Amino acid sequence: MAGTAVRGRLTWQRATVAELVEESPTARSITLELSSWDGHRAGQHVDVRLTADDGYQAERSYSIASAPGDGRVVLTVERLDDGEVSPYLVDELRAGDELEVRGPIGGYFVWEPQFRSPALLIAGGSGVVPFRSMLREHHAAGSTAPMRLLYSARTQAALLYRAELTRLAGSGEIDVRITLTREPPDGWRGYRGRIDREFLDRFGRPPAERPLVYVCGPTAFVEATADTLVALGHEPGRIRTERFGGTGT
Repeated sequence: MAGTAVRGRLTWQRATVAELVEESPTARSITLELSSWDGHRAGQHVDVRLTADDGYQAERSYSIASAPGDGRVVLTVERLDDGEVSPYLVDELRAGDELEVRGPIGGYFVWEPQFRSPALLIAGGSGVVPFRSMLREHHAAGSTAPMRLLYSARTQAALLYRAELTRLAGSGEIDVRITLTREPPDGWRGYRGRIDREFLDRFGRPPAERPLVYVCGPTAFVEATADTLVALGHEPGRIRTERFGGTGT
């Protein structure tokens, strides 16, 4: 992941699981209580480390889903069946369990209330997680900077934070457009299809506005989206990306 971290925060500490919320059949939000936490910026992530009884350790990075002012650290993790860490976090973790956590990390893929430029957030699948933090921060701060989320998921059941996103979309300068890439269910009122050139040209912010663009999701999605944005006239230097691979999470 790109970005910088504040020196002194990159030490491992114990975090206690305070609450677990099922977000979809394959994803859950994990609320953590930490003894030492100086706050974070919307868009940052943490490292999580698991240690097996035989001493084997596995470490992965997860975006922070909670806003800086929420008071607690929340991670939303999607299970990948071939992963080492996510199946345990989604299927086995229980309230009261402990994890090792390090962070917050990252200074590049962040949004803060003092930013005045329009913001365009583009998410593929669980890439929406850091954007929940940004949207919450935008709403809490009463920012007047236009912020638009384009969010692509495979199915309606796979959508994360649907009710909250709908609520936020009705407040202030926040706009949310959700599209499903597989056959939508009866009664679906959102969009259909992938976030491709046509979708970006129709719903993305005009390059002339010089929006600050954030793209997060699987590597192939992020690379294709970033290339398309540049082809549409967006400045490469104003496109910030964060990606994750299809395995090992």
